[in-house]
Amino acid sequence: ESMDALQKACENGEVAALKGFGKKSEEKILTGIANRAAYAQRHLWWEAREVAAPILEGLRSLPQVERAEAAGSLRRLKETVGDLDFIVASEAPDPVMDWFVGQDAVQEVTAHGTTKSSVRFEGGLQADLRVVPAAQFAFALHHFTGSKEHNVAMRQRALARGYSLSEWGLKPSGLESGECKVESGELEITSEKELFEFLGLQEIPPELREGMGELERYVASADDTEVVPPLVTCGDIRGVFHNHTTASDGRATIEEMTEAAQALGFDYLGLADHSKASFQANGLDDGRVLKMIESIRAFNESGESPVHVFSGIECDILPDGTLDLEEATLKALDYTVMSVHSSFSQPEAEMTARVIRAIEHPSTVMLGHPTGRILLRREPYKIDLHKVIDAAIANRVIIEINANPRRLDMDWRLWRRAAEKGLMCAINPDAHSTNGLAYFEAGVNIARKGGIPLEQILNCRDCAGVERWFKERK
Repeated sequence: ESMDALQKACENGEVAALKGFGKKSEEKILTGIANRAAYAQRHLWWEAREVAAPILEGLRSLPQVERAEAAGSLRRLKETVGDLDFIVASEAPDPVMDWFVGQDAVQEVTAHGTTKSSVRFEGGLQADLRVVPAAQFAFALHHFTGSKEHNVAMRQRALARGYSLSEWGLKPSGLESGECKVESGELEITSEKELFEFLGLQEIPPELREGMGELERYVASADDTEVVPPLVTCGDIRGVFHNHTTASDGRATIEEMTEAAQALGFDYLGLADHSKASFQANGLDDGRVLKMIESIRAFNESGESPVHVFSGIECDILPDGTLDLEEATLKALDYTVMSVHSSFSQPEAEMTARVIRAIEHPSTVMLGHPTGRILLRREPYKIDLHKVIDAAIANRVIIEINANPRRLDMDWRLWRRAAEKGLMCAINPDAHSTNGLAYFEAGVNIARKGGIPLEQILNCRDCAGVERWFKERK
């Protein structure tokens, strides 16, 4: 009758008692219900950004607003977002708050105050606005950007230097509550950069503020030289791989995909349609793959586009770890992406061995979406990614960041350690349309959060550099 009733029936053992069901079925249903409830509280970063952009633009257009920024997990480029946070500097908060709660898209106003207001939009996404004096803006922005773990580390660092840090300001830790050295004019901090510098740190990018040792990495040097290598930007990306065309389940032709790639400023484009085991995606058998290779070769030779096309395939890793196409076919391609699309319920040891067997195949160039997760829809399958990462490094196999906003796989939390070990990365939009190529930006976010050096991201190489990498793999 309802989800609550189903949950109660499972908890009481009523479902397990039904014919065709059992304890395991009951446990799976309860897990699914719990996941559904958790998913309902989160929103994809890509979609949350689309909601946030016009709000931020509107706030910045108000004459009473001196500065306005988005904060929270959106600013930290988290793969999913719980709610939106906006920080505004203004000496006249009332008209700013009135504008915020009066937006056409607002479905419900849950709070309307002088310093904080909260609204809810259709679809359930909530947004909070905090208005502070200009002198407090940098502190409020830093605090509400988070994460909680990062803020704790920053407060501890401030205390070790004799200061108390909060969203309101910075003061000598011996002062009475309410007294603030910044507000008294003895210390002026107008930006996060100045705050970090005051605490002896280089400015830490928001996406790295997760309480995972970033303060130690960003300790300022005595001569002000850069201590940490720069993070990748969208402008560093020369091309993308793992994209689909009408040859399988894509919605655009080679010509249309390269035209879109050129509009994005790319020098090259990797196409990788599905192999035959993905029959639901019109996957290609060996004969169709060879015809596709010839079509791509003819397109490149025609000079129709300045964008060079690399011929690839997204080849299914079969349940036993073998590959879906003949070795001769795989060798004829410029590159390959090996992916799991079936038998997700295999035990962890079996799935891990399956993927490692594929990695060890001499024709494997990249591993696609290594956990199979679909954010807010499907949990990752069970796999020991630490073993998979080690196998990829040992076999010079690239692991992709699948940049589809619903995947963002491999997760940034794993990239931190993997990058330190030297694992190569490719940012792959897994585009099934011309619009899907733009997903590479979400992949750049994950590469930044993972702290992956530019030299370990294949997409940062020019066309000749990519060709060399592929040829060396053969």
